[in-house]
Amino acid sequence: MLSGNKVIKIFYMAYDFYKFFNETVKKHSIEDGKKHRDKPCRLSDAEMITILIMFHLGGYKCLKHFYINYICRHCHHLFPKTVSYNRFVELEKKVAAPMLIFVKQVLLGKCTQSNPAPQQTQSKSICEELQFGNFG
Repeated sequence: MLSGNKVIKIFYMAYDFYKFFNETVKKHSIEDGKKHRDKPCRLSDAEMITILIMFHLGGYKCLKHFYINYICRHCHHLFPKTVSYNRFVELEKKVAAPMLIFVKQVLLGKCTQSNPAPQQTQSKSICEELQFGNFG
C-alpha cells in the first residue's frame, strides 16, 4: 500500500486539479436561472479521487472491502471525515469524470517519454514513481 507521504502528495495534486477543473467548468457553464442546492459533502471531491486512486494502485479487488477495512480503519488519520460505504458509492459518480481527466492529464500525461534511447538518462515520470515506490 502507499505510504502516508505518497497519499498526501496525490491528494494535493488532486486538490489543485479539482480546484482548477471546477473554475473552468463554472466559467464555461450556462446558467439555467434556477437556484441549486450546493451543500458541501463531509468527504471532499479530492479525497474521493485520492481514495479511488489508492484502490486502483493497491492489491484489493473489492472496493467495499478496501473502503471499509482499509480506509475507515487504517487511514482514519488521513481521511478523518469518512462517510459510510453506501454514501461513498453515491458520491463516487460525481467525481468519475474529473478523476478520469485527472489521471489522463496529470498522471498519465507525464508518462510519455520524448526520447526512448536507452543510453540517455530520463527523469522518472509520476506513474513510474507511484508504481515502484520511489515517490517522495
